[in-house]
Amino acid sequence: MEVVYILLLTIVASGFGTITGFGSSTIMVPILLMFYPLPETLLLAGILHWFNDAWKVILFRQSPLWKTILSFGIPGLIFGVVGAWLVLSIPQANLSRFLGTVLIGYFALISIKSDFKIPRNVLSAMIGGSLSGFIAGIFGIGGAMRGLFLTALNLPKETYLFTSGMVALFIDTSRLITYALGGTRLTPTLTWGLVLFIPASFLGAELAKMIVGKIPPEKFRLLVAFFLGAVGLRLLLFPL
Repeated sequence: MEVVYILLLTIVASGFGTITGFGSSTIMVPILLMFYPLPETLLLAGILHWFNDAWKVILFRQSPLWKTILSFGIPGLIFGVVGAWLVLSIPQANLSRFLGTVLIGYFALISIKSDFKIPRNVLSAMIGGSLSGFIAGIFGIGGAMRGLFLTALNLPKETYLFTSGMVALFIDTSRLITYALGGTRLTPTLTWGLVLFIPASFLGAELAKMIVGKIPPEKFRLLVAFFLGAVGLRLLLFPL
């Protein structure tokens, strides 16, 4: 039953993460933490998040915005390692509440000023990549910060999802290697369960692609901002 529950959770989380460009770990981490230690939770959620990244890249493949991807991804990779090494040595509740406040503020801003955007330049991408990588390393949910910066660049929805997946592959690869080098391992049951969990993550992504195609472009950014606000409220009231 343990494997069945995680299988269903994977499908739901992967679908949600594909629609919004982030969020599969945001769903999985709090639930898995009720049953597994933090390092093991982050490793399992991180593996499935990595595959969800790959499905986004495959399903929404575009001409890559390499300047944005590299400017965002390389700092994200570096700070993802820093966050992953610090995950067991710093208090997380205050940082979690601060992140929640930022996400709620962004949702409020987009609701009031729907055409808000930040400059699409190297500096903006580097700041966004550094913050999302660091938060991903510590909490395993850096996608919310990545989503904030990438939606603020006002990219078309398919380009946003593809770019989000490419950047997340940089960050998730670095933190998964760091967790493994730090000695974190999955139980035998979870290891064998990956044989089912990984295809389930693709099923969730494929179903989500059908939904994304039906969302009007002008509504998509507000939808993502709404989910960012929901994540922010959860972090503010129930910090990790």
